[in-house]
Amino acid sequence: MSKKANYSYIGIAFIILLFGIIFIPKIVDRVSNGDISRTDESRSEGLVVNGKKTSKNKSDLEYLIIDGQPKKVPEFSFTDQDGKTITNKDYLGQVYVVDFFFTTCPTICPRMSKNLAIIQDKFKDNPDFGIASFSINPENDTPEVLKAYAADYGVTSSNWHLMTGAKEDIYKLSNIGFNIFVNIENFEHSGDFALVDKEGYLRSRKDAFGNPKIFYKGVISEQEKVDEDGNEQEITVIQEDIAKLLRE
Repeated sequence: MSKKANYSYIGIAFIILLFGIIFIPKIVDRVSNGDISRTDESRSEGLVVNGKKTSKNKSDLEYLIIDGQPKKVPEFSFTDQDGKTITNKDYLGQVYVVDFFFTTCPTICPRMSKNLAIIQDKFKDNPDFGIASFSINPENDTPEVLKAYAADYGVTSSNWHLMTGAKEDIYKLSNIGFNIFVNIENFEHSGDFALVDKEGYLRSRKDAFGNPKIFYKGVISEQEKVDEDGNEQEITVIQEDIAKLLRE
């Protein structure tokens, strides 16, 4: 896999070819119809969440608005490195980072896992922070394999679960649930992280156009600062935003 493939450009091209006729026109239509917010309508303050308007104590981080509603993490149930069943409900009350990886990945996964370990250590004293890592190679990544991988990458938090389960469920959760590209058959995946608030909603800061970023780049380290294509690291950024959500 080339360096550019490391940042999932091949994956992006694949998903455009695969879903371009069906999926992309729908997105364009939904944006033009105002279903997906691209304006100040996505601001936290005054947004109706769980039937209540959000208050001023909410941070400036955006919700991803789809069909007029903030997007919430769907229900899921997988097995972690300790053989325990972990569901989305186990993360309620926690701010958590989500990634998709596999243990035999030779390129971006080791870098992502190292960056997650840095984030873990940054919030090691906060019980309201967690990480959810989902394997896209469940046939190989058994709980025992995930346990060894966790030890190799310094997983010490009881709130960092490395999970495995049915391929179809993982594919659906990544591409639809978290809007993170994964092609399980070819083990292609994005190097992005998603950020979830304590109530289970996807949150992010705004991009240069005032729209939710949706993802955070998980591959570039703080030390690297930028990659070969000029993309800036966002590990510092996501740590700042985790802190904001923890204060909500």
